[in-house]
Parts: sequence; C-alpha cells; structure tokens
Amino acid sequence: MIDVQDATFEADVLQRSMTTPVVIDLWAPWCGPCKTLGPILEKVVNETNGKVVLAKINVDENPQASAAFRVQSIPAVYAMKGGQIVDGFMGAQPEQAIREFVEKLLDGSDPETVAQIQALVSQGDEDSLRQAVELDGQSVIAVGSLAALLLSQDRAREAVDVLTAGPEDDQLQPLLEAAREAAFPSDAQSALEQQLTDLLANVKTDEDAKSTYLELLDELAVGNPESAAAWRRKLASRLF
Repeated sequence: MIDVQDATFEADVLQRSMTTPVVIDLWAPWCGPCKTLGPILEKVVNETNGKVVLAKINVDENPQASAAFRVQSIPAVYAMKGGQIVDGFMGAQPEQAIREFVEKLLDGSDPETVAQIQALVSQGDEDSLRQAVELDGQSVIAVGSLAALLLSQDRAREAVDVLTAGPEDDQLQPLLEAAREAAFPSDAQSALEQQLTDLLANVKTDEDAKSTYLELLDELAVGNPESAAAWRRKLASRLF
C-alpha cells in the first residue's frame, strides 16, 4: 500500500501503472464508508502478492491528485493500467465485488507485456493496435482502441468481431452496442426478421428455405445476438 501525495502522484500512480496495475482508493478520514471499504481493499490487493498495487489518496490533503479523477463523492476507487483508467466504482462494496474488481486486473500479462501493449496503443495505428491485441486479447485498452479505430473507419463488422472476441467488460459495452448498430441498423434488422418470418413456415420441408434461414441468422447475430438466439429457438421448435 502506498499513501500518495500530490507531489508523488506521477511517480506512485502514473509511472507505476506502466508496469503494474494500480488500484487508487480516494478517501477521507471523516468518510464512514471509506473506513469500511479501506481494509477490504488492502486485504484483497495484498493477496495478489505485489501483482497489483494499492494507492490511497486522502482527498482533503491532496486536492491536485484527487482533482485528476474529478471525484464527485467518496469512497471512489479506480483501476489504472498503462497510464490509463480501465475500471472504477464509487461507494462501499462487498468483499466479493472487490475481489472480482481486482481479479480483472490480473490478466496474466507480465509487466514487460503490459508496457509493450501501452507503447503499441500509444502509436494508435491499426498494425500497432492489432499487435497489442495479439499480445493480450483480453486487454480492455488494446481491444477497445482497435475497435474504436475500426468503427471510426466505417468498419463496424470488424469492430464487432474484435469486441466479441475480447473481454466481457462494462467499459466496452457501449462501444459494442455502437458497433452492432452501425453494422446492422434497426431498420435492416426489421427487414431481415420479416424474411425469417416468411421462411419459417417452410424450413421443415424445404432445404433451400432452411439454408437461407440459417444464413440470415448469422447475419442477424452480428447486430443482435439475443434476437438471433430467439429466432434459432423458433427454428428448433419448427424442426423438432
């Protein structure tokens, strides 16, 4: 655990996060929930045996460091890797939630790999970002950066593929939703579902109808996997 001061923030948090994930606990002595949360954070982070570092910032004594996170209320906790905030929450949480929060940072990447990924992400071009994803396909920063680039280039389907192969992370969900909508707009989905409706009556006796139905399901799954799953169940009910 590190008690971070305004003067040590860059070295203790930003620079350290380039090689080791840092959990930042923003707290104050008068904050009751902070007193509950703090010991749980210390316990869980200590269990990582140095693979994750806990940095505590007293917001009353270190206004510059706390301002960097635009804190609205405390306790506020953030996770930083490679100089970037990758996760966070506010308010006291149960131990299991804290454990899951910390375990997400333990992606198996050694410090050298984390530094390589950050360097590649900083370059920002597609080749570099794909190299970063190859180094760690579960890196939120690498996957999110590559998907955002593809989406900005109107390559939404590729962005969907990258995101669905990556980690299940709340930070990536808005990007995935945007990519799905761009890849398969709602009006196109409505038209496709009408085709499925028309084909469904014949799938049991007409192999061509069944084949086309399955192709359309794959198409629908790009933009709306939940709807595709529902239509797949309708197919199974009709066939069996």
